[in-house]
Amino acid sequence: MLLIGYGNPGRGDDGLGPAFSEGMAARGLPGVEIDTDYQLVAEHALAISTHDLVVFADAEIGGAGGYSFREITPGAPEVLGSHSLVPETVLALCETLYGARPRAFVLGISGYDYGEVKEGLSERAAANLSEAEAFFMAWLDANVRGKDAAHA
Repeated sequence: MLLIGYGNPGRGDDGLGPAFSEGMAARGLPGVEIDTDYQLVAEHALAISTHDLVVFADAEIGGAGGYSFREITPGAPEVLGSHSLVPETVLALCETLYGARPRAFVLGISGYDYGEVKEGLSERAAANLSEAEAFFMAWLDANVRGKDAAHA
């Protein structure tokens, strides 16, 4: 499994994705490869092509709760001229270029403070990050690690 956390830690709550992936990396989760970046780019298509499962973690503006989690499918690459891509476009590139179509999810962690150039998360965003981490660990145990143990 591949986890990609992305966003700009120098823009307040936009750093939720990197904070999430770095927190997961610190746990040393077996079978989980972790990548942290400022944004999604075309090169991520190659990285995900060698995995059966990928989770994209990013800050979410205007989320209904502390976090959201949804499965996604490849989408039309209408923003290929951009330096930054959305997860659906990275999946489409992966399928087109490498013939791979991993199962994919987006974990959106609600943030609130994006205006100033500053390090650190707002108090509410940090609480949402903790909720998202707890959810992800439970999801990982039920959907990834539990299946690995069953196949051993």
